[in-house]
Amino acid sequence: MDDNNSKSLDKYEFTKAMTDYMLGFSEQEIQKLFAYFDFDRSGAIEFDEFIRAIRGPMNPARKKIVLQAFKKLDKDGGGWIDISDIRGVYSCGKHPDVVSGKKTEDQILGEFLETFETAHSMRNNEAPNHVVTKEEFEEYYNNISASIEDDAYFTTMMNNAWKLTEESKIGQNQRGWKMQAGASKQGQLSSNLFGRNAAVLSRQAVVENVDANANAEQLLLNLRERLAKRGTRGISSIYKKFKIADDNGNGTLDKEEFKKAMHDFRIGMNDNQVATVFDLFDRDGSGDVSYDEFLRMVRGEMN
Repeated sequence: MDDNNSKSLDKYEFTKAMTDYMLGFSEQEIQKLFAYFDFDRSGAIEFDEFIRAIRGPMNPARKKIVLQAFKKLDKDGGGWIDISDIRGVYSCGKHPDVVSGKKTEDQILGEFLETFETAHSMRNNEAPNHVVTKEEFEEYYNNISASIEDDAYFTTMMNNAWKLTEESKIGQNQRGWKMQAGASKQGQLSSNLFGRNAAVLSRQAVVENVDANANAEQLLLNLRERLAKRGTRGISSIYKKFKIADDNGNGTLDKEEFKKAMHDFRIGMNDNQVATVFDLFDRDGSGDVSYDEFLRMVRGEMN
């Protein structure tokens, strides 16, 4: 649908697509649909706006567990979540930026709250910064819900994230950026290389530049960690980053596009390391990385 590769759909592209797909809408109906999709009234439809509108809001079962999580965080019952609510629930004392003195704990907590504000900002929400309303919290999970097919998986994700059940509270004092006692750094890198836990390995091991002696497995793990920190968890987020990197719009990434993307993503690898990772991604040896190859390597094997 995105004929000019602008990473968004203007009215002409949207109208043409509705005609191409022979959906039977009148001109007036197409204009109403366009206005519905274009939540931020920018005159163009972004991919996140498109998938959110197509999938619609969460069903009642998902909404119920999201509101349960919100209620747990809103400790004082004020109807919104602020730093005082999450202090003690979300512990950031061992965050590498706090340990190094770059940021205070309150700054990290503020950034955490901003995560929930981003999804709702495109709907022109007027809530103050660093205060998460119930609507913002729900809209954040509406966007996540759009890329999760299974209700049971969504419920498990919410329970594990916010410790809503007794079973999910086991090990709740563990920190995502703290290595398990007795585990060697090399052994943990190897054992988690293709696991979904790669994104929560020791953040203390993540530095601006990758070790010059890092092997292929370590380079790939570093790439996954850093992409995950930039929000590349859902399928839609990975697709958006791939499409942005695909400068010529041919549906694949050549070596130069891949190299440029690694620089733009601030992965911290030198040219030789990028070339090594490119060969890992190019599973069929075609000299280009397709979206399926990109997705497969970023997400890793099934746990």
